[in-house]
Amino acid sequence: MEKLPKIGLPIIIGIIVLIILLSKSVVTIGAGSAGVLYKPFDNGVVTDKEALGEGFHIVAPWNSVVVYEVRQQELSEKIQALSSNGLDIRIDASIWYQPLMSNLGDLHQQKGEMYVQRVLQPAIRSAARSVVGRYTPEQLYSSKRDAIQTEIYAETNKLLEGQFVQLNEVLVRDVSLPETIKAAIERKLGQEQESLEYEFRLTKAVQEAERQRIDAEGKAIANQILSASLTDKVLKEKGIQATLELSKSPNTKVVVIGGSDGMPLILGNN
Repeated sequence: MEKLPKIGLPIIIGIIVLIILLSKSVVTIGAGSAGVLYKPFDNGVVTDKEALGEGFHIVAPWNSVVVYEVRQQELSEKIQALSSNGLDIRIDASIWYQPLMSNLGDLHQQKGEMYVQRVLQPAIRSAARSVVGRYTPEQLYSSKRDAIQTEIYAETNKLLEGQFVQLNEVLVRDVSLPETIKAAIERKLGQEQESLEYEFRLTKAVQEAERQRIDAEGKAIANQILSASLTDKVLKEKGIQATLELSKSPNTKVVVIGGSDGMPLILGNN
């Protein structure tokens, strides 16, 4: 009976050690994440194999796993840049990105867990400043917002080549100008709008005058043709036809043939 505790103690200690080792050997990776395996006794970060996917994994207790979120994420940036004429412009943008699952080991080894601060932010800021510097404040304020969004995306993508980060989209939410410049641009745009309205009214007036001229010329030509065709005989024939029509009226009382110039006359009650 006295030997039982002495025999049972090593067993209990062994079980505790085993439980500790097993707890360190079991790794559970959540949804939308992946793990990079680190082997301190075998060349460190594993880069020649795909990262550990979601679910339950067993690794050696002396190894460790660094977990990264690999689904799409959003980075909000407020970037200060200079326009082509040296004025201060502020860009409010959202960047959609995610680390490349196939190169997660390389990302961890070369950039580390702070890859957003080390890679993505410098790239988007540099690209935004480069693109904004090509345009004037007037262009940025009015017609070029979609253009700079596309160009910032393209420039950032170039800078991220070989950096193990996938850029999905760049969205420019707002372009802010100095208040004095903004007010001046709005006044200029208002004047341009008034000028366009005046040109439109002037064009319409010219078109209406031209229409009236063409209409008048057409009537004049028609009258000339009509005058040339109205001989005395034609007029008499038209008069006879009109008289015959009038004679059919219930108000007609007497028809006298042989009026002045040979035209028939219709006499009423008077």
